[in-house]
Order: sequence, then structure tokens, then C-alpha cells
Amino acid sequence: MNFNEAKIEIQHILGRTDPRDLAKIIDWVKNSDDLDDYLVDNQRTILKNIAEDLRHCLPLEAMFPSEAMAIQKTQQSSKPTVHVDAFLYDEEAVDSLCEEGKMSRNYCLSCGSHRTAPLEFISHSFSISELQFLFHHILPDLTGKLVVDVGSRLGAVLYGGYLYSTAAQLVGVEISEEFVKLQTVAVEKYGFSDRIQVIHADICSQAVLVQNADVLIMNNVFEYFMEPKDQLRAWEFISQHFQKKGALLVTVPSIQEALLSLQGTNGASAIGNWLEEVPLDYNVYVQSDADPDSLKQIHLYRVL
Repeated sequence: MNFNEAKIEIQHILGRTDPRDLAKIIDWVKNSDDLDDYLVDNQRTILKNIAEDLRHCLPLEAMFPSEAMAIQKTQQSSKPTVHVDAFLYDEEAVDSLCEEGKMSRNYCLSCGSHRTAPLEFISHSFSISELQFLFHHILPDLTGKLVVDVGSRLGAVLYGGYLYSTAAQLVGVEISEEFVKLQTVAVEKYGFSDRIQVIHADICSQAVLVQNADVLIMNNVFEYFMEPKDQLRAWEFISQHFQKKGALLVTVPSIQEALLSLQGTNGASAIGNWLEEVPLDYNVYVQSDADPDSLKQIHLYRVL
């Protein structure tokens, strides 16, 4: 039932109510605690609705055939790994898919045997709980600020920033036309276009945007989608243009880990010297559905 249908239904109920009790009903709606469960964290409900919409537009693994390199790198991981988008599928949804036989948490160690081991899950999106942690506990007040999400993909950071912060503008830069279209549809459907913009481009073509950004967010953005030389080129671009003093950079994983595979590439060692890491208290966020290990993958840096 959508908003208009619900409104009509409520009007019908009020129309059938004894006139002598109308004032009591309206007072109950305004002041009773009975409706608290429907009002708590409406933002999370909206994000879940967006995720449900997106699930209908994507294959289970939430990857398009055009992402051949990311698919190949996932398959070549040292441990059997599958992509499970954390924004689309929370733990409860994964459990349901496993029960339905559409997904598995384990793989067979020896064909035909009962010996199994857990699969590694990787996500290129923040979960809803991670978005709450990001905007409520990691980042400061964003009033009047410009937030840029590099490789915005499904748009989870943009939607989370819209609902969980007062950022003046949230801009996603996404190189995949397919994901740009998905984000654009969601932004228009949920009325986010007053503060959200999605740009179809390579981040390396957006120098002015990066220079003006107050917050830059990068979640697993290069490693799975670029060759090492292109990763280095992108990091060099970020380091050259993201120079606003005091601006904040959020990365998953840490910059050190992201650059580990590039250590043999000329110039990699100099990246990150213009930043200082900001210590985070991961224990401040105790939502029951939050994965502590995933939260600890989130790192914050400040431009010196």
C-alpha cells in the first residue's frame, strides 16, 4: 500500500467512526505511544524500500556483465568469494536466500564430501547500519557541505547522506551507465533531486568537483574495477586535487591496504602523505545488526 492508498484508507476509517469518538481517535494518533513502532527510524524504512526496488532491477549478485574485471577478480580471490551487496541484502535477507537454496554461505572442500568451509562475502556498498554509523558517528555535522561519493554504484551513500545528514549537496560519480540509470530512477522516485546529483563520468575528469568537496567517500572503489596502473592514476588524481585543508576522506579499506597491491608501482609510496588518519571509536555504535568487522574496515582521514 503506497501513501495515497493509505491516506484514502485512513479517511474511510475516520468516515465510518462514530462522530462522538472522532476527537478521541485524532488525539490518539497525535499523542499515543501505540504508534511509536511505526515512527522509529523512518529513514531506515525508506532505505529498505529503495533496496527492495533495486533488487528487482538486478541479478542476485548485483553485478552487471559489463563489470567483467570485478567479476574475474572476485573469482580469482585466494579464498572462494561471492559478491553480496550489503545495501541490498542484510543478514536476515541472506538467511532467507540460503533457506530458499538461492544462496549458500559455504562451499564444498572436496567434491561429493560433507566437508565444507565458509565462503568469503564481499560488498561494494555500505549496509544500512554502516550508513547510520558513517553519518551519525564518523562524520561531523555536514550542514552546508558538499559530499562526493566516488563510484556511487547503487547510490547507497547518496541516499544515506540525504536521510541521515544535513549535507547541502551529495554528488555521486559513477562510470557505469547502467548504475547511473538505477540511481537516477531512485533519486527521482523518492524526491531526492533537490540535494542529490549523479554524474556519469570517470572521477579523473572531475577535478573541480574533487577540489570543492568537503567529504570524499571511497568504498572498495578501485581495486576490483581497475588495472594497477589505472588505480595508481586515480589515486594520484585524488592526491593532487583533494587538497582542501580539513576536508575529510572516508575509505574502505584503509589507504594502506588499498595501496598494498600497488607497492611495486612507481609513485605509490607517496600517496597518502597529505592526510592524517582520524581515530574512530567503533564501540560507540552497538546496533544489533551491525557487523563489527565491517565497521572496522571504515577509515577516516583529514587533509593536512
